[in-house]
Amino acid sequence: MITRRSLFATPLLALAQAPPRPPGRIRITAVKLVPLKLVREVGSIEPAWSPGSRMAIRIGGNSIVEVHTDQGLTGIGPGMDPALLPAVQSQLVGQDPFDTERHMARLRYYAQGSSYRGAACVDIALWDVIGKVCGQPLYKLWGGARDRVPAYASMVLLSTPEERAGMAARLAGEGWRAIKLRLHHETMSEDLRTVEMVRRAVSAPMVVMTDANQAQSSGNWQPGVLWDYRRAAETARALQQMNVYWLEEPLPRFAWDQLAELNRSVEIPLAGGENNRLSHEFLEMCRRDVYDFLQPEGMVMEGVTMLRKIGALAEFYGKRIVPHHGGGDLGTVAHLHLVASWPHAPYCELLHDPPIADYRHRFSIMKNPPQVGRDGFVMLPQEPGLGVEIDPAMRA
Repeated sequence: MITRRSLFATPLLALAQAPPRPPGRIRITAVKLVPLKLVREVGSIEPAWSPGSRMAIRIGGNSIVEVHTDQGLTGIGPGMDPALLPAVQSQLVGQDPFDTERHMARLRYYAQGSSYRGAACVDIALWDVIGKVCGQPLYKLWGGARDRVPAYASMVLLSTPEERAGMAARLAGEGWRAIKLRLHHETMSEDLRTVEMVRRAVSAPMVVMTDANQAQSSGNWQPGVLWDYRRAAETARALQQMNVYWLEEPLPRFAWDQLAELNRSVEIPLAGGENNRLSHEFLEMCRRDVYDFLQPEGMVMEGVTMLRKIGALAEFYGKRIVPHHGGGDLGTVAHLHLVASWPHAPYCELLHDPPIADYRHRFSIMKNPPQVGRDGFVMLPQEPGLGVEIDPAMRA
């Protein structure tokens, strides 16, 4: 007789009594952190979303994660916090790299870590191994039919309307077809003036996104100008008249009610989610119709294993998805593969505000980095896994 209790107990019992895996299956033999040479300090730049702070840009430095296997294949991922390495090793060595759901569930408990330095780094390396075992680039392994995706240049500086207009004109001349501007001026009129001047400076069609960055904090305060509902609504309506593609994070991260009301009252699409760590937060965004574009960050969440689920959630609710920039190196490459695999992902984000915050500086650790072409598209790497290699000269 089948009862509710037996129905739920049976799978767990079967799992506990499962026979050992057949010999010949791939196994993880080691997880290592490999330091990279610091080639050059490019400089620092003040991010618009954190006035008074500095973002340091380097060529090289930091580290990468390597997942080694008994078949001689090695997966690579961004560098994680060294303090997590013992826990990661204890959970992964001797295991099958294909068991990503199991691995991420356990690492969530034992080695979650902080944003951009946690278990997401290992998850990317595991998927790189899986792609190499299968002999396919990740986007093909995930069902992607596109071998190139459009990129947008995500600005870092607030600067002035005049300088931002000049930057947009230069980027358009290099082939970029989309740009994201930061709206952090003290007055709404200066924010709108920036958009107006960029529009006038670019003769060829260029998609303009805007970002208010009002969800950096998990609370109701953060550095810089703070928007209230009125400023968010008035800005959104003005940007709609300028044919802006989206307005990103116009209100605090968890202001669900206000965000949902704003989204109902304006026509311009709203975007957000880069700082949200948990899957149920994206479910809430979808249920409440908070955003039209979901922007999860794999290096904040649990790598590409979790982002693939957010992609399915977005599709189910009729949302588009454009993940956050991925940290600038191997995380960005992983996001590139995700975007190519999702039919409802129109762009990939590259943090690109030259000369200091040029995306190519962080890509320089790779022997064969992806590049933005003269048509504004990035060609997907065609080698298995992430499809990129670390330049041997960058290893410390």
